[in-house]
Amino acid sequence: MAKKLIRFGFAMALIIGLYGCTGTKNAASTKIENTTLSEITNTTNQGSDVAPTIEETITVGEPLPFDPDTRVGKLDNGLTYYIRQNSKPENFAELRLAVNAGSLQENDDQQGLAHFLEHMCFNGTKNFPKSDLVDYLESIGTKFGAHLNAYTSFDETVYMLKIPTDDAEKFDKGLQILEDWAHNVTNSPEEIDKERGVVISEWRTRLGAQERMQQKTLPAIFYGSRYPERVPIGKTEIIESFKPETLIQFYKDWYRPDLMAVVAVGDFDMDQVEVQIKEKFGRIPKSPSTARDRVVYPLEDHKDTKVVIAADEEFPFNVVQLMTKHPHVTIKDMDAYRKSVARNLGISMLQNRLTELTQTSDAPFNAAFGGYGSFGARSTDAMQMGALIAPGGFIKGVKAMVTEQERAARFGFTETELERTKKSRLASLEKGFKEKDKTESANLIDSYVQNFLTGSPVMGIGNSLKINQALLPQISLEEVNEVFKSMFRDDNQVMVVMASKKEGNEIPEEEALRAAITEAKAQELEAYEDEVSDAPLVAEQPAPGRIMMESSWDEVDATKLKLSNGATVILKSTNFKDDEIIMNAFSWGGNSLYSDEEYMSASFADAIISSSGIGEYDELQLGKYMSDKVVRVSPYIGELTEGMSGSSSVKDLETMFQMIHLYFTKPRKDTTAFEAMMAQQKAFVGNMLSSPQSYFGNEVNKIMTNDHPRSGFPTVEKLDQVDLEDAYRIYQDRFANAGDFTFVFVGNFELEQMKPLIKNYIASLPRIKRKETFKDVGREQMRGVVEKEFRKGKEPQSQVRLAFTGDFEYTEQESFHLDAAIDVLSIMMRESMREDKGGVYGVGVGGGASRRPRQQYSVNVNFTCDPKAAEDLIATALADVKNLQENGPSEKNMQKIKEIMRKENQNNMKKNGFWLSGLSAVVRNKREPSYLLKMDEKVEALTAEDVQKAAKKYFNGSNFGKFILYPEE
Repeated sequence: MAKKLIRFGFAMALIIGLYGCTGTKNAASTKIENTTLSEITNTTNQGSDVAPTIEETITVGEPLPFDPDTRVGKLDNGLTYYIRQNSKPENFAELRLAVNAGSLQENDDQQGLAHFLEHMCFNGTKNFPKSDLVDYLESIGTKFGAHLNAYTSFDETVYMLKIPTDDAEKFDKGLQILEDWAHNVTNSPEEIDKERGVVISEWRTRLGAQERMQQKTLPAIFYGSRYPERVPIGKTEIIESFKPETLIQFYKDWYRPDLMAVVAVGDFDMDQVEVQIKEKFGRIPKSPSTARDRVVYPLEDHKDTKVVIAADEEFPFNVVQLMTKHPHVTIKDMDAYRKSVARNLGISMLQNRLTELTQTSDAPFNAAFGGYGSFGARSTDAMQMGALIAPGGFIKGVKAMVTEQERAARFGFTETELERTKKSRLASLEKGFKEKDKTESANLIDSYVQNFLTGSPVMGIGNSLKINQALLPQISLEEVNEVFKSMFRDDNQVMVVMASKKEGNEIPEEEALRAAITEAKAQELEAYEDEVSDAPLVAEQPAPGRIMMESSWDEVDATKLKLSNGATVILKSTNFKDDEIIMNAFSWGGNSLYSDEEYMSASFADAIISSSGIGEYDELQLGKYMSDKVVRVSPYIGELTEGMSGSSSVKDLETMFQMIHLYFTKPRKDTTAFEAMMAQQKAFVGNMLSSPQSYFGNEVNKIMTNDHPRSGFPTVEKLDQVDLEDAYRIYQDRFANAGDFTFVFVGNFELEQMKPLIKNYIASLPRIKRKETFKDVGREQMRGVVEKEFRKGKEPQSQVRLAFTGDFEYTEQESFHLDAAIDVLSIMMRESMREDKGGVYGVGVGGGASRRPRQQYSVNVNFTCDPKAAEDLIATALADVKNLQENGPSEKNMQKIKEIMRKENQNNMKKNGFWLSGLSAVVRNKREPSYLLKMDEKVEALTAEDVQKAAKKYFNGSNFGKFILYPEE
């Protein structure tokens, strides 16, 4: 059961309410801080581990510097290329082909074909006929979806490929694939006809309340423009009937070198890669003089505020979005950059104020955001505010949002707010600089893609930090206030309301919403007061404990400590990241030790404490205290264990230890925070089951768990069972005894550096004489054969789940064989159900074995399809299962899954996260540490017979569920 359900990103997705699936990018993708995000993630090797400093002043009008470690060039035919050497991960490269054309470039008879063409790039090229491209890439360890993908949006189409570099031939073929996409796609009529069903299936997955509401909201958001007429998924009647030459014409018109860029970032020799790019992509013919102009489609200005209200019975939430649109300014020089920094400082402070309002007992909204940047139209940016509103709370929520906007515009921000925000910005940049040599290529490459497509700056982390170190002290509070105030005006505004048509949810009329804005702007206000605590996080240093025993796990280069209070600490020092230390702590017990009547309070106890704060700091003050620190600690209480997870930079390591200590010894009980958090959860879940997908998932889950009282969706009635006193008591009980905890730390630290911190903050934790473990709460899996149909929803869309369950005699090897069978079955079903039949956009095959509290397994097959095709596709899926059982996996599929496993293991072994979870598992499962090093041996030993045997044993149908969601009749 999820506890903290509200997140900024999810709230934003709800508010925008637009397309966002693999294959087609958000029709209105959101870049809230269009400068700082790329600065922080675009880390660049500057050749020094010492943070740069700058003393000179910023020159007015000076062009922004370009990332010095990136090579940019343009071929004679007009194609642009970016090359960047980066050694993380080793022996891999990220490749991109960016095409500066999307659905906006479609003719009336081509609507949906920009996206359709993206699909066709995976269905046959000059050098990779039909499905050979995907087959080849999977055979060398490239995973479809994770490492091989693409998206189409209004303005662009981007292809993504991760490829090995330890084999020159494989890397060369990777570049060959990009070249083929650029001008050698076959677009055969046979493959086009097969892909029609796949694209229609993708369209079908998007049907529902959000799509219906989008049709109503897009014309207001993109007022007076081509955008609402060119949603990337297109029109089904065109997808089903277009002639191949219509698609080929789009390919000829828009896939041309002057509209394309090749981007390569990875572990390779830049000179050699440049030679290869020039050779391959220089072969593409130059665009003819008669080539079509790429037209920019602007939005129309409007003097008024557009208000659009979209309500739907299947939409489970209430959200409001306020937008003020401005002409887009490409940030090219120091003047524009300085203004963007001042603007983003103001946005961050507004966001903090909105978040603060959500933490009050009578909060006007349950989640809120403020942001500035692109919302999908390249010619226009917007100041955006949005909120998740409680039922019946629209007017109150709108007034509160506009009030905070008005308060900030009228009185400005405070010096203390600005100072905290500046420190937070620098802390993020400093961390990025420290990780400059350990940043993965996937985190670098998109900034180059966006530089080509939109002109967004790529300075590199060294330049970004240096410039911000000089610039931030120069930016005054008055400057920030002036820039912030200029973002709000009375014209070019849009208010979007997306509401649940739930009985009792009062949805205001347009006039009432307009009146709420007017009243909020006209009211008398007081300036915001920034309350800041200067108390130390730990008021009194605890009496240190002792390290009683130290032993080495030489096989994995780790150390085990036994402390005087009984706690165990596992330490592994790594150099995978220069400024990262991560931790996990756990002990057996969890919420399984409490009665069903106490379950809801037990399951929310960790979230309640997290929202209440620690020591002398409530959550709000704790956030302010942590603003210039890169550190996080979160307690958790699961069904079988309780513990903490956390991370920190090197400089904030002691703060992480202090937080661990306080979450054990001084958790807060805050009635206001509790009431605010529970109101947020109730607003979130109150109408969730009106969504057909949520309803179906909940009903199937009840059947799969025999309607166990601890399973199922957390309804408002269940949330009413959460009691603050019980939750606080349960939390204290779970963390009363540090003696049965194991703490695991992985990252960039020295052992001797850690020991004093361990003595002070972990060995000093309380211990009680209690030995406990988890309990089996009696959650039985589904038994026998169950087939059930459900009816909910308006759209011609079915959800299907097939489930195999049963008992399991757990061994690591047997679990591995089951996982391998799942991987093979996933490939088989993708090929049969998507590529051969065109009946699904995707099929998910997942699950595995568990050893606690019972040894059992569960495998689920999930897909969305045409209701008329559901039974036929189920028969296809079960035929794949039978084929695997009777004939075993093909040699080709065995090669694919084994190579993918090898590559994933090669990558995992150099990640802190792998070692944190692996060492934790060593302790939990009482294994020898050396088993973490044996993955390659397991892969090499895996045979087709192992996979076939697992398929026969675990997909046997004796415990089988077939569940289908049909639309209402």
